[in-house]
Amino acid sequence: MTLPRKTLVSLADTPYYHCVSRCVRRAYLCGYDPLTTKSYEHRRSWLEIKLLKTADIFAIKLCSYAVMSNHYHVVVHIRPDLAQSWTELDVVKRWHQCFNGTLFSQRFLKGDPLSETQWKALRNDIKRWRSRLSDISWYMRIVNESIARQANKEDNCTGRFWEGRFKSQALLDDQALLSCMAYVDLNPIRVRMAATPEDSHYTSIRRRMQHLKSPNVNDDSLEVFIGTTENDIGIPFKLKDYLELVDWTGRVIRGDNRGHIDQAQPTILSRLKLNLEAWKVLTSEFETHFQCWVGNEQIVRRVCEGRGYKRQPPTRRHERLFKSP
Repeated sequence: MTLPRKTLVSLADTPYYHCVSRCVRRAYLCGYDPLTTKSYEHRRSWLEIKLLKTADIFAIKLCSYAVMSNHYHVVVHIRPDLAQSWTELDVVKRWHQCFNGTLFSQRFLKGDPLSETQWKALRNDIKRWRSRLSDISWYMRIVNESIARQANKEDNCTGRFWEGRFKSQALLDDQALLSCMAYVDLNPIRVRMAATPEDSHYTSIRRRMQHLKSPNVNDDSLEVFIGTTENDIGIPFKLKDYLELVDWTGRVIRGDNRGHIDQAQPTILSRLKLNLEAWKVLTSEFETHFQCWVGNEQIVRRVCEGRGYKRQPPTRRHERLFKSP
């Protein structure tokens, strides 16, 4: 049974989530449609730009993303700490980049005086907007609605472009986060849309590699890799280790059968005590094996117990795929 979104997203459990949206029926998001002989490749840049710009407005950072032919993946890091650091003016300006706001918020931005009653109404709106600007449902809504309107206008049609709901999975521990990010970044390689990560257009890993070549270019919408730093907030791995791991995993997925691959596996696998065979399964069949919560069996059980579930979901796959070698 499909669960309400509010029961799946809990910052007390994890701030990391994997989201997927798919086009309805045979609608093409991008790429070449052999049936109609039309190319929709340009729509991939629409979506990549929208994902990045919207994340820059929201208190959300992108850990990884990949734009495919009729769907896209994104791993987000919800950052309520950023939302709480914004001033009232910051919140209103950010909200107005997505919506028109209210008469009071428009007057506030113009510098017009507001009465005490009007200020009270505006502050209630600001409180609500601050919460929404760190909500993945609102983030996905803005991204999907924008792309749907553009695509329907181009196709000269009306109606639903995306499926009714986006799919989301809570990533409960570092292993779940790492394997899901690699799974997303390697999507084009797995379906033979690209041969290497650096050739995987419209993916976060290619964008990160481009930034390494141009270190002066900042991309605030992408979450940073902080390694083992305790006080900073970000992805708890080093970028160098992650790039090495994705490159190695990509060669395994493509099935080159190079004899030295297992012997030259990245040290990050050993540090996190990731089982080699389980890692290969996770990075090629992540969506197949999990629905809502992903992580170590004990963590999944603890989350379900904390939510008062009378019938807990099966955790056999969690035990098998997240056990130590």
